[in-house]
Amino acid sequence: MRETTLRRLIRMVEESEIESLELRRWFQTIKITKRLNNHNGSAPSAHAGRMETVIPIAAAPAPAPAPAPTTPASAPQPAAAPAEPPSNLIEVKAPMVGTFYRSPAPGAPPFVDIDKNVNPGDTLCIIEAMKLMNEIEAEQSGRITKVLVEDGQPIEFGQALFLLDPAG
Repeated sequence: MRETTLRRLIRMVEESEIESLELRRWFQTIKITKRLNNHNGSAPSAHAGRMETVIPIAAAPAPAPAPAPTTPASAPQPAAAPAEPPSNLIEVKAPMVGTFYRSPAPGAPPFVDIDKNVNPGDTLCIIEAMKLMNEIEAEQSGRITKVLVEDGQPIEFGQALFLLDPAG
């Protein structure tokens, strides 16, 4: 790593409120840690591979807390916790990671819609994983009450796809 880059990293740690910064690239690790005035820790150091170099960094005084900004319209709002489904509904979960598709082809009608009754073995959707189209089938009968994923959206293993009412 170049000396100018290392100096910029040290300056970034000095001017920020973070206590340490660790950067790993290929077979090189650089760790810069600053000692705060109220701590009796070890001297700040930068580590590169197996070689250790002690670089003293004077801790900057803590800046006064900034006043709480007013919430502008463009500021991202924290995501609300997902609501639990009612106890009588069953979540149909993704058995794999991939891309969710509601229909067999673009422009074709979806396999299932809200309020449609399904039986075990009925195709609910397709998950594309590694260029393979995997049909996801219903494991029990019931009525689809909600589709939780948008068509073409990437999904994770275990992510809820549908809500199914077994009494439906």
